[in-house]
Amino acid sequence: MTEVKAQIREKVKSLPTLPGVYLMKSAHDKILYVGKAKNLRNRVRSYFADKHENSPKTVLLVRLVEDVEFIVTKSEVEAFLLEASLIKKHRPKYNIRLKDDKSYPYIKLSWADDFPRLYLARKVKKDGGLYFGPYSSGAAVHGTIRFLNATFKIRDCTDAVFRTRKRPCMTHQIGRCNAPCVGLVNREEYRRDLEGAKAFLRGQNQKVVRELTRRMQEAAKEEKFEVAAKLRDSVQAVQAVLEKQAVINASSDLDQDAIGYHGDDRGTLIETLHVRQGRVIGTRSHFFPLLDPHDNLEDPREWLVSFLNQYYEDNIIPDELLLPEDLGGDMNRLLADVLRERKGEEVRVRFPTEKKGHALVEMASENANAHFTKYVTKSEEKKLGLHEIEERLELKNFPGRIECFDISTFQGSETVASQVVFEEGVPSKEHYRRYKIRGVEGINDYASMHEVLSRRFAHQEYDDPQLLVVDGGKGQLQVAVRVLQEIGRQDIPVVGLAKARTQGTFSDAEVVSSEERFFLPGRANPVIFRPQSEAFQILVGIRDEAHRFAITYHRKLREASSLESELDFVVGLGEKRKRELLRHFPNIEAIKAATVEEIAALRGFHRVLAERILLQLNERDVDEFTVTR
Repeated sequence: MTEVKAQIREKVKSLPTLPGVYLMKSAHDKILYVGKAKNLRNRVRSYFADKHENSPKTVLLVRLVEDVEFIVTKSEVEAFLLEASLIKKHRPKYNIRLKDDKSYPYIKLSWADDFPRLYLARKVKKDGGLYFGPYSSGAAVHGTIRFLNATFKIRDCTDAVFRTRKRPCMTHQIGRCNAPCVGLVNREEYRRDLEGAKAFLRGQNQKVVRELTRRMQEAAKEEKFEVAAKLRDSVQAVQAVLEKQAVINASSDLDQDAIGYHGDDRGTLIETLHVRQGRVIGTRSHFFPLLDPHDNLEDPREWLVSFLNQYYEDNIIPDELLLPEDLGGDMNRLLADVLRERKGEEVRVRFPTEKKGHALVEMASENANAHFTKYVTKSEEKKLGLHEIEERLELKNFPGRIECFDISTFQGSETVASQVVFEEGVPSKEHYRRYKIRGVEGINDYASMHEVLSRRFAHQEYDDPQLLVVDGGKGQLQVAVRVLQEIGRQDIPVVGLAKARTQGTFSDAEVVSSEERFFLPGRANPVIFRPQSEAFQILVGIRDEAHRFAITYHRKLREASSLESELDFVVGLGEKRKRELLRHFPNIEAIKAATVEEIAALRGFHRVLAERILLQLNERDVDEFTVTR
């Protein structure tokens, strides 16, 4: 045993026998694994015992560990909660973990507002709003919101527009909103319509139909035939949607999630099936490639519990969770306690043996099987493309991690750079980075690329790329090679991408063709890939993604700069208060639409300053209008 491992074993002897979380670190102080324990000393000691039955992945992990730290918690439940947040924060390589880009679309009802509205939300927050979902896609959410807004006459305008409206908009004129913005409907009547939308989202569909039908009949008796006709259309619209939903158990009033999984030596896919009030509203898939082909020999209960702990940190927790494995009484109770702590009410966790519950888990497992095939097929195609890149670019190692950098500037100001990462041929958004160029004046893409690459490789905690891609051809390629030489990392291969453009005429029509060229250091002629090949799609895809990411960041900075320049005209508004305004309001229009009370309530503000801000911003609008006119 090495000296380091001997030191770790001595340290482990002094660990407390209390519940908590332990963090295993590498030589560069990078967190490799986060685990929870009922007894910290016993759990951590099991990793370093002379005789153990650890999996190949755990053996590899222990070989890389240089230090172990721990955090004591009050209970095992608290250890579970802390483990999930630490995995999300540090993204350890050897934990099963959800990707950052796996955000789920929910429908949020802003119930805390006087006149609530519906909109898409990607995170569930404790902000007084009501959340429904998760749904299968953003398109499904937008479609449902459009249907509910039209059916129940719910406003679709933003809060800023709602506060400044002087007369009804077109949505009211076509009969899809009751115009609460101008007082054509009071708060109680508006919320009565919202109750129908809320009941629909909760799956209480027959209740919605009965209530709409009752109101339709009352309107007809009172000879309000136009109102009755609109309610009839609403009933028909709701019934049409219900016919498309899969009914599993019409008598159920529970919100349930059923879990299924399927895997082999290529990875494991976990499927979550979401059932609300007996109706399936969607499924979600998570594919986890195995770090080692033998990892599937591990007890599935270990990674299943870790997945569920992370999954329900940010997602809606159902009334009942149906599992494909019997976790055992103690683990079931512990997981139920963790979910109850997050939800604030009891959650039933069980392995179903009755027919209906078992059928839901079977459905989740069948979906997992089908989606696994799709993911593996896609993964194998990517792997073939990466092998072609390895061969054509004469790389020494398989390019599992590719990093691409792009520079973006606008009229010589606010130069920024983007770092985009592909792992196994697909975007790894949790590793994306943005840089503001600090030491370069004016437009100088080469100097900007030199700065960003130097800053990136100063971060030793980042994993090394097996291929570095720069957008810009031979010039930028030379800059990248120089940076790698300066830092002594000539072992990292680099390629430059550029378009070759040819121009000519054919039958009196201008012909412009373009092909991607891939330049290597020390080689005059570029490498050309077939445009239809997977290798070409990966390399061009990461370049285009880096360009998109840089442009998006650049646009964001320009918008913030534009907003800040507007505020420069307000007398007496310093930098600190300006930043407070920018944090609280999304844009200049929202500030102009705010009330004196809203601005005065901000930290460091008062009523006189709030009145001055609104007066000067709105006077500036009038002055500009007059000059333009």
